[in-house]
Amino acid sequence: MSTKANARNNKPAAGSGTTPAVGGRLPIVGLGASAGGLEALRAFFGAMPPKTGLSFVVVVHLDPTHESLMPELLAKSTTLGVHQAQDRQRLEADHVYIIPPNRALTIDQGLIRVREVADRRGLRGSIDHFFRSLADDQHDGAIGVILSGTGTEGTLGRGRSKPKGGW
Repeated sequence: MSTKANARNNKPAAGSGTTPAVGGRLPIVGLGASAGGLEALRAFFGAMPPKTGLSFVVVVHLDPTHESLMPELLAKSTTLGVHQAQDRQRLEADHVYIIPPNRALTIDQGLIRVREVADRRGLRGSIDHFFRSLADDQHDGAIGVILSGTGTEGTLGRGRSKPKGGW
């Protein structure tokens, strides 16, 4: 997300998050939504208090051929810091990280991992893919929320967190 959008919404700068809360780890909420999930995301983040103690990672189905305005659009609905996810980025409390177009996200040792997707077929199952990595990496600090989607997208990955103590 641009600095301009952060300044416009008086967002805290990256690096100003609060202390981790679950077993010394920051609880991470993965949110999955279809391309039409913007209104659900706005409502969700609009209801969030400014200090949650949680980090949020949003995986939405985006058009891989266009730049996304999702960070700027969501920033208008919340006091949380909103950023486009970057590779090897450390997650912080009270911040939202959004998948870039034509990318796949995972979590590895508490860091966001972003990789380019070679073809559109690689974008299928992107929510499940992220939720599986979130559960494997964060165990009881993983929370999966499916706001909208097609078929079973997200349910398989979210189900993986239950046996590991996550939600």
